[in-house]
Amino acid sequence: MTKRSILSLIVAISFSFQILAQQSATYTSGLVDYQKALSLYNNQQYRAAQSMFSNVKKTAEEEILQSNCAYYIANCAVRLNQQNADQLVEDFVKEYPTSTKRNTAFVDVADYYFENSKYAYASKWYKKVDENALARKEREKYNFNYGYTAFTTKNYKTAKKYLSRVENSSEFGSQAKYYIGFMAYEGDDYDSANEYFEQVSDQERYKEKLSYYQADLNFKLGKFEKAIELAKERLDSSDEAEVSELSKIIGESYFNLEKYAEAIPYLKAYKGKRKKWNNTDFYQLGYAYHKQKDYENAISEFNKIVGGNNSIAQNAYYHLGESYINLGKKQEALNAFRNASQMDFDLKIQEDSWLNYAKISYEIGNPYQSAPQVLAGYLEKYPETPYKEEIETLLIDSYITSKNYKEALKLLESKKSFENKAAYQKVAFYRGLELYNESNYQEAEDLFDASLKESLESNYTARATFWKAEADYNLTNYDDALIGFKQFQQQAGASSTSEIENIDYNLAYTYFKLKNYGKATEYFNQFISNKRVDKVRLNDAYLRLGDGHFVSSQYQSAISAYDKAIKLNEIESDYPAFQKAISVGYAGNSSKKIKELEQFISQYAKSKLRDDALYELGNSLVKANETDRAMKAYNQLSTEYRMSSFVPRALLRQGLVYYNGSENERALTKFKKVAGDYPGTPEAVQAVSTARLIYIDLGRVDEYANWVKQLDYVEVTDVDLDNTTYESAEKQYLENNTDKAIRLFNGYLNQFPNGIHALQSHFYLAQMYYKKDLLENAAPHYKYVVEASQSEFTEEALSRLSQFYLESKSWNKAIPILKRLEEEANYPQNIVFAQSNLMKANYQLENFDNAVAYAEKVLGSSKIDNKIKSDAHIIIARSAMKTGDETKAKSAYANVERVATGETAAEALYFNAYFKNKEGKHEASNKSVQRLAKDFSGYKYYSAKGLVLMAKNYYALNDAFQATYILESVIQNFPEFDDVVSEAKTELRKIKREEAKTNSSIVQED
Repeated sequence: MTKRSILSLIVAISFSFQILAQQSATYTSGLVDYQKALSLYNNQQYRAAQSMFSNVKKTAEEEILQSNCAYYIANCAVRLNQQNADQLVEDFVKEYPTSTKRNTAFVDVADYYFENSKYAYASKWYKKVDENALARKEREKYNFNYGYTAFTTKNYKTAKKYLSRVENSSEFGSQAKYYIGFMAYEGDDYDSANEYFEQVSDQERYKEKLSYYQADLNFKLGKFEKAIELAKERLDSSDEAEVSELSKIIGESYFNLEKYAEAIPYLKAYKGKRKKWNNTDFYQLGYAYHKQKDYENAISEFNKIVGGNNSIAQNAYYHLGESYINLGKKQEALNAFRNASQMDFDLKIQEDSWLNYAKISYEIGNPYQSAPQVLAGYLEKYPETPYKEEIETLLIDSYITSKNYKEALKLLESKKSFENKAAYQKVAFYRGLELYNESNYQEAEDLFDASLKESLESNYTARATFWKAEADYNLTNYDDALIGFKQFQQQAGASSTSEIENIDYNLAYTYFKLKNYGKATEYFNQFISNKRVDKVRLNDAYLRLGDGHFVSSQYQSAISAYDKAIKLNEIESDYPAFQKAISVGYAGNSSKKIKELEQFISQYAKSKLRDDALYELGNSLVKANETDRAMKAYNQLSTEYRMSSFVPRALLRQGLVYYNGSENERALTKFKKVAGDYPGTPEAVQAVSTARLIYIDLGRVDEYANWVKQLDYVEVTDVDLDNTTYESAEKQYLENNTDKAIRLFNGYLNQFPNGIHALQSHFYLAQMYYKKDLLENAAPHYKYVVEASQSEFTEEALSRLSQFYLESKSWNKAIPILKRLEEEANYPQNIVFAQSNLMKANYQLENFDNAVAYAEKVLGSSKIDNKIKSDAHIIIARSAMKTGDETKAKSAYANVERVATGETAAEALYFNAYFKNKEGKHEASNKSVQRLAKDFSGYKYYSAKGLVLMAKNYYALNDAFQATYILESVIQNFPEFDDVVSEAKTELRKIKREEAKTNSSIVQED
């Protein structure tokens, strides 16, 4: 080597050492800072360490130093919970892919999160770890940590995978087995769970936790004795929540071992999930009580099972029904068995429930459907039942006892057996009787005929014959009625009926209507001789007996009968007094007649016959030549009874008295008043005729002609034709040739619309149309009579016209007609008719004060029948409810209940229950609803309303099952009653909302 070369090498080496020295100084300085930062990191001063690592990284030129700084910067960020921590770790891995700390970074971050119980974060980073790059010791820790992280995040599949790898590890094995066992427990793999738990049961750290799980495991494995042993061991050292769960295990274990007495205290000690029981919990405790025959407590638990629809609920409702039966609570049992019978989870329980439901329906009635329907439904569903004969017997009897004759008839129509024919005979009879009481006489008669076609029981054959005759009587078919009553008398079963007591009375009345007064008096006398008759009928019999003698001109006998009626004084005491006075006159004792008439006028100041008496008094005084006193009587009549039909007669009589006394001008004044004020009446026609004679006598024929021209009902030139045409029509009427008479009367009115006999023609036409049930045809003719002057036809025309308006619900038209009838009627029954219908019409028009006023008028009459009393009380009650006066309504409904039948009685009984509910008398209220269901099941609206009341009562009595079941049944069974269903839904929501607070099985609806 040359000298130059050696020199150059020395220079180069010298230069290199100079550079290396400079680099070493810088590197050394960075390493010192790096070590300081590392020391800070190890001392958990992460923020200072992070800052120093950042400074070192900025000046470091070596990649390894930079990557280490980046690693620790990210690690500090994780530990400082900085928002960009995860990103810094991701950046480190991405920027330094060959770094030896890459896998360590994942493990380190995951372990940090694991140790701080942030398992979701830990799981994210454990997933990134390369297991193969880990040392064996590190791998065990990784497997356990990752497995436990998956366990805590409910990722049991991953948890089992990693924990299974360390189940034999000396460090992690016990923990792994515990968690693997717990996952098996949660997954209902009780054998595996038990196996794992057994392996760690000797370790103190797990004993406390395992005691509960092992007790539960043994319970679930059916090892009930072991479960009880383990759970009891744990009880004393458990907190309140665990005591509740352990009590449940012990209680259910005893329950499954059928040791119900031992089960009860533990089942009761259970507090429920989130302090709520479910339907199964209530069932088990209820069933345990049931098996101990503690039915009160059994019911208390069973009836908390609301809305159940599974095998447990079916079982509970069946045993609930049995518990109720054992306590004699049949209505409650009916609902429980009905519910169980509607579920098919256990077919044997369903059939037994059906049987019990059917039997109880027969015994107490059924508000949802008629007892016959329930019994027939059972036989249809279970045709081979061993109870077939028993249920068929109950079915036949139920047709009668249910009193739901309308529905019973439908069910019986397809039944052809002998027993069902016998039932049909009874049901058709009772349904006919119902219709008769509702005044549907023609329909009633059809059913009596149907009953008579099945003449199997003589008692019902006789009764149907009697009531068919009654229907004929009310339809004015008197000949048929007479035949019917006589047939009844001759039948074998008649003597055992209550109807036989009054048969003479009925026959007497029928003969009376047929104007066979001899036979009528004969039968009235026979009836009177019967000592068992009631006083009201006896009084009436004396009246009609008197009338029979009277029309037969047997006046002394008539007087005797009227005297006896007066003495009884049960009904219409003014009528026999008046008739007696008239009879005395006909018997030839004029002076006594006058005296008795004057006495009558004085004694019966409010009698409807007083105007008759004044008229008769006037006539009698005229005959006795006491004309001044006669005129006073006529004047009194005209003054006090201006609307009386006797006024035109009295005026006519006064005119005739003046005429006979040659006081022609005074006579003309009276005749003209009659002709002008009462046009078209027979009195007006006679007044015109007599006035004509006076004008002829006075020679003032022109004056007469001018006067008559002003009277549009007198057509002088056609008088003969008028009379002839009318008499022809009248003849057909009297001979009962109705259709021909109608045609001739219409012909007369077409020819003589203002004829002499127009009033009579309109009235007779109306009567014939009415008898043919052509009320619309009759109405205008009655209207003509009503609008004409007062006459003998006015009262009946008012009655029939008002009836037409009432039936067509023309309340505003009916009211003025009814008012006139009330004021003008002579017959008491027409006054009662007017007042009773005035109360109804005013109620329909919501004139409640007027309705009540008329109802009280009706009740003021002591001689009204129960039907009218019932109507009056019901109007008062309904009006009181409408005006918010429930105190008055309660009293009125109580009165209704005493006298009503049919739907009105059902309404009254509903309100009986309603007021008891409001007073907090819930059990008493339910008894009223039960009566309503048994006796009036045909009136569905009140049955449905009664059920809603019953539900409220049961809930107030802490019976949630009964309350909710009844309300659900109402909603399902009575969709036609919107108001009732709406109320039921509101109540059901309210109850479920309340019960859901303690029962987790209840599903609340919107």
